[in-house]
Amino acid sequence: MSRMLILTEPDLRRVVRLDASVVDCVEDAFTALATKPVVMPPILRLDIVENRGEVDVKTAYVPGLDGFAIKVSPGFFDNPKLGLPSLNGLMILFSTKTGLVEALLLDNGYLTDVRTAAAGAVAAKHLSRADAQSAAIFGAGIQAHLQLEALTLVRPIKRARIWARDCGKAEAAARELSASLGIKVEAAQNPQAACDGADIIVTTTPAEQPILKAEWLRPGQHITAMGSDSEHKNEIDPSILTQVSYIADSVTQTRRLGELHHAIKGGLIAADRPFPELGQVIARQVPGREGPDAITLCDLTGMGVQDTAIATLAHARARDAGAGRTINTKETTGGFS
Repeated sequence: MSRMLILTEPDLRRVVRLDASVVDCVEDAFTALATKPVVMPPILRLDIVENRGEVDVKTAYVPGLDGFAIKVSPGFFDNPKLGLPSLNGLMILFSTKTGLVEALLLDNGYLTDVRTAAAGAVAAKHLSRADAQSAAIFGAGIQAHLQLEALTLVRPIKRARIWARDCGKAEAAARELSASLGIKVEAAQNPQAACDGADIIVTTTPAEQPILKAEWLRPGQHITAMGSDSEHKNEIDPSILTQVSYIADSVTQTRRLGELHHAIKGGLIAADRPFPELGQVIARQVPGREGPDAITLCDLTGMGVQDTAIATLAHARARDAGAGRTINTKETTGGFS
């Protein structure tokens, strides 16, 4: 008889939080991509243009893990106008031994939010200066909050600026983050002011035109760009990629839908030019930051390997904590046990 664990968002919030252990989990996923025969097919995406909607399906098999996840992640970016979140979704965890469903994770995008923030922390850990103390965050949504929180797990952040097109949201985010993190967080009037003096810049928006300009950058900075996860999104001035040490989460993906895609499309970078990946930096296969004055940019498009890693972790923790409900999938009555 097959048994499947059903976990809701409240269940998952109890067992998985953005902390050092989750950062380690995602870091291990990046390392696996560089050191193991991971199977990660291209992202499947469905666009619903009239409602500014998209649905991504991601998955990956990681040798050594008992399960693999398939994630369905809708993003509808006009939802806030309706009082609804932009992102939601779910993950299904399958056994790598039998192919049977082991868990249904009804997380509404929570695990994606956490693993994405953890990826930002991993990028900063390996690419920013160790003494980085100030951050600029573009955006004021959930991911903006989580990215700053994640940075404080890996760097001695003491102050930050938040910029968003909606000044009210930026000011509210600054107040909330100041209170929750115990550091000085201010709202910036414009994106250039946010970047001034920042050691780390993180862009978290669905922008379709560049919002970070090359002339604002200074030696020693690190940039994490995580908003460009489809072909039409573009947060970074493409010319920046010709001036920085560029690192991808997956070069195959960033050539197709990341910030690199726009530099290639604009004729600034050859389509077949090789670039290092974050997993290779972590595994010490390639150098990361080349010196204190280098400017580094990590292009994060989100990968199925991260979803399999976080889903596997959540499932293990839920079982240990006795969280969720178990259903006998062979039963026709549909009753829970």
